[in-house]
Amino acid sequence: MTTPSLNLAALGRIAPELRPAVDPRELRPRVVHFGLGAFHRAHQAVYTENAAARSGEPWGIAVVAPRSARTAAALRAQDCLYSLTELRPAETVTRAVGSVVEALAMRPDAARVDALLADPEVTVVTLTITEKGYYRSPDTGALDTSAPEIAADLAAAATGALTTVVGRLAAGLAARMRAGGAPVTVVSCDNMAANGAALGRVVRDFVAAAPWPDRQAVLDWMAASVAFPATIVDRIVPATTEADLRAAHAALGVHDGLPVVGEPYRQWVLEDSFAGPRPPWELDGALFVPDVVPYQLTKLRLLNGSHSALAYLGAAAGCTTIADALATGWGERLVRALCAEVTPTLPAGGPDPAAYADDLVERFRNPGVRHLLRQIGSDGSLKIPERWLDALRTLRTASAATPVLELALAAWANATRPDADGGQLFGTTDPAAPALARCWHEGAGPEDTVRRLLRALGAADLAAGDGALVAAVAARLPALRAGRIEL
Repeated sequence: MTTPSLNLAALGRIAPELRPAVDPRELRPRVVHFGLGAFHRAHQAVYTENAAARSGEPWGIAVVAPRSARTAAALRAQDCLYSLTELRPAETVTRAVGSVVEALAMRPDAARVDALLADPEVTVVTLTITEKGYYRSPDTGALDTSAPEIAADLAAAATGALTTVVGRLAAGLAARMRAGGAPVTVVSCDNMAANGAALGRVVRDFVAAAPWPDRQAVLDWMAASVAFPATIVDRIVPATTEADLRAAHAALGVHDGLPVVGEPYRQWVLEDSFAGPRPPWELDGALFVPDVVPYQLTKLRLLNGSHSALAYLGAAAGCTTIADALATGWGERLVRALCAEVTPTLPAGGPDPAAYADDLVERFRNPGVRHLLRQIGSDGSLKIPERWLDALRTLRTASAATPVLELALAAWANATRPDADGGQLFGTTDPAAPALARCWHEGAGPEDTVRRLLRALGAADLAAGDGALVAAVAARLPALRAGRIEL
């Protein structure tokens, strides 16, 4: 007998306590989200569903897949339902989620995406497109108009055949202004410092460079009617495995082709600066604060910084997951030492750093969360400047010791070594991989290689002006190459 698939018709087969918190048929698309990855479905979609259930307001989400039309089609085939499994240390808990009410592919469904972005009932747009989806210049933070994808979108802006989220969003906001200009808030949920300002900058830069005759009117309207609040999102969401598929099936009694899994912990902190109505996410524990910077820097430098350090050191030691790294003799010591080293760079007003470090150790140790080091270590050239380098500069300017950050940098450098097939040594991927490989091929010895790698990160100041740092990082490389973690 064929197992039925998860969809609206199959909800009656699922135990009531495992069904969505709100009837999806009662929701309308009032939020548009770019990015159909697992993180959004395990994080913002859950907050939105619970906010709708607890407020009685019909906050539904239309998700837009920037590239994967196949994933959007698979979600539509399930009436946009999917399951979330919380990976608790002693057990797992699975339930269906129903806040997504429409699934679109950005290019094939461009007309519908534009219609939603212009719809006055849509008052919030959210994004999880990763750092590389913003096409920011590493030096200025401006939109990199020389990037081939952005250049192509600017050339096509008059026809609407856009392929980047930045271009599609800019065009959608322009269409909204022309349709009456209802206020809207655009919320970046990606791990970047000042992510709201970063997103606002690249969208405005795209509008300014577009061939639209009314581009100045669009910019003037954006200044008055579009908000880009900063946010911090936090939940560990590992890649879904075949075992997760089987577990979701066993729990629900129906087949879910798109399950997601996540740790029990989740956090969302948002700058309280919205241009119009929004879901009451605070009903599910989200925090609205006047200034997210203390929370943002705590997460970037403690959680994300520790994650990256564990990824590269763990890979050198032969580990596969974060939990594997915490099970070593050095994993917990690394997390606590890195947090202690970086804490003096954090502003007041955020979470208590010592308690935050305690929570990190428990979260990272969770054996149910199979968070791959290869996944965390990818795109390092985009991640670690914000996670490590700003703190490193602050500490070294104050003549403070930085042994843990030096070790972490050496582990990253070691992981950028090219393998025999031209990839990176431990299977990570990075848009800068060819440039990083050249640093190894062209470096005249370890210290010169480290200088080149730092310049590739946009840290020419550290490469040229901190010989002691370069020497300390280079001195760590032989032990790491041998798989020894000397903390």
